[in-house]
Amino acid sequence: MNYRHIFHAGNPADVMKHAVLALILDHLRAKPAPFCVLDTHAGIGRYDLTSEPARKTAESDDGIGRLWGRPAPHPGLAPYLDAVQALNPDGALRWYPGSPRIARAALRPQDRMVLVELHPDDARSLKSEFADDRAVSVHQSDAYTALKAHLPPKEKRGLVLIDPPFEQPDEFARMAEGLALAHRRWSTGIFALWYPIKERAAVWRFQDAVEKTGIPKVLIAELTWHPEDTHLRLNGSGLLIVNPPWKLDETLRAMLPALHDALPSTGGGASVSWLTPEAS
Repeated sequence: MNYRHIFHAGNPADVMKHAVLALILDHLRAKPAPFCVLDTHAGIGRYDLTSEPARKTAESDDGIGRLWGRPAPHPGLAPYLDAVQALNPDGALRWYPGSPRIARAALRPQDRMVLVELHPDDARSLKSEFADDRAVSVHQSDAYTALKAHLPPKEKRGLVLIDPPFEQPDEFARMAEGLALAHRRWSTGIFALWYPIKERAAVWRFQDAVEKTGIPKVLIAELTWHPEDTHLRLNGSGLLIVNPPWKLDETLRAMLPALHDALPSTGGGASVSWLTPEAS
């Protein structure tokens, strides 16, 4: 539990992940019925991009820093950029919203959010961030234990975000097993699993493990900004999405290339494909 996201907040991987998250939430808002968001690796909620740890790496400069104060390169990025703007109303980019703040911006009075964070210091910060917010509950717990404890939600609609720090060498395997368990408990929910693209073989093994579960309707969205000729750096960011909203694939096929063009890169690109189609 040594990972601290403040060093990476707002980087290209965050931008891609949170832009897609905001789109999914926007789709959920389109129907009046309530929904629930379960975030299994919630972090601290918001990050100060002017802090010493953030400036030490300056990763946000090549991420949200390339979009801030400029016209959105694609309309699909609007929900995400609106959430960032809401934390920085004076026009200066200081605060970056983690996934809990992205999701909280999308909640309506009838919706709720369950946040899970294992790191004790981060869990305390998260509880402070959402103190007295009746729409949000915070739990210090293991992510995969939380899938058993909080699914299925009473709302019957919603999203589970699984976004590990990838400190453990078996994280891909744990994600695949966790998804299989969670899907058995709530087969109609939307699941979004984030993963880093460093070593392509590891990603293939993960996707193969998910495919072998027999879970239908699985979409893969990836954005890479370096050639995949080394596993020593973060070459890109991926999301495996189960039960994606209608036409999300079409939106991402247009939005992700535009996002790639807006961010600095030495190669790579965007791809959207179906790992498993909808069951017939």
